[in-house]
Amino acid sequence: MSLGRLVLAWLPVAAEFTIVGGIGLRFPTFDSAAPTDDAKVIGEVWTFTQRDLLWRSVEAAVVTLVASLWFDSLGHGGWWLLFLLLGLMVAVARLPRPAWQRREAMVRTIRDVLRYVVAGAILAWRLG
Repeated sequence: MSLGRLVLAWLPVAAEFTIVGGIGLRFPTFDSAAPTDDAKVIGEVWTFTQRDLLWRSVEAAVVTLVASLWFDSLGHGGWWLLFLLLGLMVAVARLPRPAWQRREAMVRTIRDVLRYVVAGAILAWRLG
């Protein structure tokens, strides 16, 4: 797998993670990590800190590398299950341990799982 192909696969995933992450900034009550002082929501416009963008870019790079391993060595079938499980792992890790509110936790969990399944679909299209 060439580096150029990996970068071309990583770019749409990084954009998708940033857009879906912006939904959490737009509705801070449904996000476990409320926007920092540097990140402000101004009307309908999202602003991110450099740390937010860096984190989502690194997360997208790791997912792209896992997808590259999957599609280049193990095959193309079952990609949706792999990314569903990855999304569940991320969502469960972000759940607060003490008593948490069910609706907010469910919204976050569904958003994180869908974020990874959509990333898997993008990567299956780009790398598959």
